[in-house]
This record gives sequence, C-alpha cells and structure tokens, in this order.
Amino acid sequence: MEPTIYSNDLIIIEKFSPRMQSLGYGDVVVAQSPTNPHQYVCKRITAMYGDRVKNGWTDTKVPKGHFWLEGDNRSNSTDSRSYGPVPAFLIKGRALFRIFPFGFIPSSHTDVDDW
Repeated sequence: MEPTIYSNDLIIIEKFSPRMQSLGYGDVVVAQSPTNPHQYVCKRITAMYGDRVKNGWTDTKVPKGHFWLEGDNRSNSTDSRSYGPVPAFLIKGRALFRIFPFGFIPSSHTDVDDW
C-alpha cells in the first residue's frame, strides 16, 4: 500500500492528550519517535490496549496506555514491529487532513479491513 502521508506533506493535526479517549483503529497519528526523541513519526493505529499482535514469531499484547502503530507502506516502515507498543504520552495528535497536497486522511471511520 502506498503511504497516506509523505515526508514533505503539510498536515493539520488534532492535539492529543492521554486523557482524551477518542483515538481509534485506523487513525493516522503523529508521535514522538520512541527511538529518537528529536524525530516525529506519522503512523496508523492498528492495535490498542488488550489487543494481541503477531509480529514474526512473537505474540505481543498491547499494554494499557499504549498503541501499536504501523506505517501504510509495510515493506519500508520502521514502526511498532521494530520498537514495540508506543506509550500514549508520545502521541502528539491525530492527522486530520493534508494542506499540501490537499486531501482528507482516512480515520477510524474507515474499516481496517479495507486498507
């Protein structure tokens, strides 16, 4: 699958706080990188608290207060398959739409099976 957002795209995000419970499956979020605090990543939520994720030979349960994030272009993405579940405090916001090039970003209203 092609990425929904490219590195030079300008996007608007809805600011997120851990107390806000409005993030859902399929939402595209911007997060501080778990491996480099000076970088941000833009990934899609594919699993949440309590979900089990098969990752190669391992089976990971997403702990409370964490999200499993994956890039749309699975063959060229460093994501939770590399660094594990991402703590909610690293999530900075949900991507709403691209300013340039203009376009809406599919969110939790999109059926995950339709990706």
